[in-house]
Amino acid sequence: MAGVVSGRAILVAGAGSGMGRATALAAVREGGSLLLLGRDRAKLEAVAAEVRAIAPDRPAVVIAADAADAAGLEAALAPHAGAIDIAVNSVGTNIVRRAFGELTAESWAGMVDANLNAAFNLTRAVLPGMRGRGQGLIIHIASVAARRPDRSGAAYQATKAGVMALSHAVMEEERENGLRLTVILPGMTDTPLLDKRPAPVPPEARRKALQPEDVAAACLFVMALPPRAHVAEIMLQPSRS
Repeated sequence: MAGVVSGRAILVAGAGSGMGRATALAAVREGGSLLLLGRDRAKLEAVAAEVRAIAPDRPAVVIAADAADAAGLEAALAPHAGAIDIAVNSVGTNIVRRAFGELTAESWAGMVDANLNAAFNLTRAVLPGMRGRGQGLIIHIASVAARRPDRSGAAYQATKAGVMALSHAVMEEERENGLRLTVILPGMTDTPLLDKRPAPVPPEARRKALQPEDVAAACLFVMALPPRAHVAEIMLQPSRS
């Protein structure tokens, strides 16, 4: 039986680890053809090998590029941008010295680049091709911190809230062109990002956290919907605190 994304070309940005990797593997199991984008080619190649093991007939395209570099990203995606049906933005980071009193102009700008500018650049790169075909889906993975104040840091919360606002705003502008944008707001998820917290996360807390596969399942749910259905945002949190 065909999968829910059979025949569709899916770009996963931030595919080298965590939520991006989990989403890529979930999508290929459901019939998708993958473009894996990230800065670390070695990690992308490792995920591409996992993709080949699942679907030897649908090898993944590896695109080593920094989503925060607008010109570099545009050049890297140019051969593919017109054929992308779905784009998943799983790019993002945080910093250890995240308290407002510890932020510098440089660390603030770095967070804006990595989280918000990357989301803007990715959206701008894939949008014209989707608009030209009259349909397309963009999923941004942000954070529950965009909706609920916490101790994740001012730069992280501000940039993730910006990603959420970007998603909603572009949706309002592009809905008549057949585009759909969804933002997913996960709570604490057991990914390498937890290793950047100022204090180590206790093993018990990690066991209660979401897993990358949970976020991937939310992405696949959105992908499986018919074009007439739009999900603006999904807040996904651990069931136990």
